[in-house]
Amino acid sequence: MTRLAAILKAWLAALTPAAGTAPDGGRVRQRTLVLIRWVAVIGQTAALVIVAVSLGYCLPVAPAFLAVGASVAVNLHAEFVRPGGEWLSERAAALYLGYDLLQLTFLLGLTGGLANPFAILILAPVTVSASLLSRTTTLLLATLAVVAASAIALVHLPLPWPGGLELPTLYILGNWLALVLAVLFIAVYVLALAREAQRRSDALAATQMALAREQRLSELGGLAAAAAHELGTPLGTIAVVARELATELPDDSPYKEDADLLVQESARCRDILDRLGRRPASDTGGPYNWLSLRGLVEAAATPYHRSGVRFEVRTDRNATGTEPTVPRSPEILHALGTLIHNAMRFASGRVDAVVGWNASDAWVTVRDDGPGFTSDILSRLGEPYISTGSSGADDPGQHMGLGIFIARTLLARTGGEVSFANRRPGAEVHVRWPRARLETGPASLSEAQPQ
Repeated sequence: MTRLAAILKAWLAALTPAAGTAPDGGRVRQRTLVLIRWVAVIGQTAALVIVAVSLGYCLPVAPAFLAVGASVAVNLHAEFVRPGGEWLSERAAALYLGYDLLQLTFLLGLTGGLANPFAILILAPVTVSASLLSRTTTLLLATLAVVAASAIALVHLPLPWPGGLELPTLYILGNWLALVLAVLFIAVYVLALAREAQRRSDALAATQMALAREQRLSELGGLAAAAAHELGTPLGTIAVVARELATELPDDSPYKEDADLLVQESARCRDILDRLGRRPASDTGGPYNWLSLRGLVEAAATPYHRSGVRFEVRTDRNATGTEPTVPRSPEILHALGTLIHNAMRFASGRVDAVVGWNASDAWVTVRDDGPGFTSDILSRLGEPYISTGSSGADDPGQHMGLGIFIARTLLARTGGEVSFANRRPGAEVHVRWPRARLETGPASLSEAQPQ
């Protein structure tokens, strides 16, 4: 008896494999698959009771309930021995789903095989795998499902139809073919959709990281500009006193050299504070947070100037009215910087940023004289992981198309619409905002906007 208990315990442990403890190492929570199995147990039990008891059909009840009981035992072992919140590894999740597929196949073999209308449930484990697990695991489970469907099509206990009814072989063959095609469709189509959703999720996460980084840099710039403004007055006083001392002290005074040095160093401090005051500021308030649209483009382009490529910001000849005054939005700074950087990478010798505005809109067009976008890339620009460069470029993130995707996403958050086109020579990216939306910053900025 002890030996039998040990064998049963080992069997249960094999069916509930070790789970991971961190989301990074797992693909699905154990609780999710356990819950799915409980639903299956309830459904299988209800079907057996209704068919065997209520309808009075003669079925092999004992082995059928034994299969259901095995699932109950596996679930109880998983519930009480391993914490339900753990994350299953790829292998563990595959074993869970593989067991469910084999258990269902055994039940179907006892109850009519593919003549059983519940044979469609063979698709369930493959669907779960296609949604959550890797391509390799999904293909293995799909192969197992096809083998299982083929087995119960050939070997099964017949259903006790009234009057000794037998379903045509052609009908069973049709069911088998439909099931196999459905398995293959799910393995390919659902898997592709799941991977696309995962790529988009990763790209959105990268967008948030880029925005957070730009906000931190912008906050540092704002702090520097504010410090420069506040220190300017006392530094000016120090400079005046130092100049007066240097003027009044005689040339042979032992303090003359020190006074001259103080004048020089105060002038140097003034230059440093002037440079700090010209840096991009935070979008959290203050007079340093607003600038012209041209100034915003120049600030975005500053980190990306490239030797041998001339960059110029020009005003569109179609611009009318006064130039917009806009907030130093981290989203716009990062997005325009990415577009300008991309143009700099492929330009032969020139990149232009054309800035325009009218009463209702404002726009920025970034143009380069490079090779332009290829036709297959042009129609898909803005999607994540679409490369606009070659594998030898210097920014790996750009190869996945994340740079353009992030830029487009950030600009959309500010109300901007982005379009891509080719020109002769080169390419151009056009960004257009509703003027009122562009000139309206966050609430904390609205009060600080200069009149």
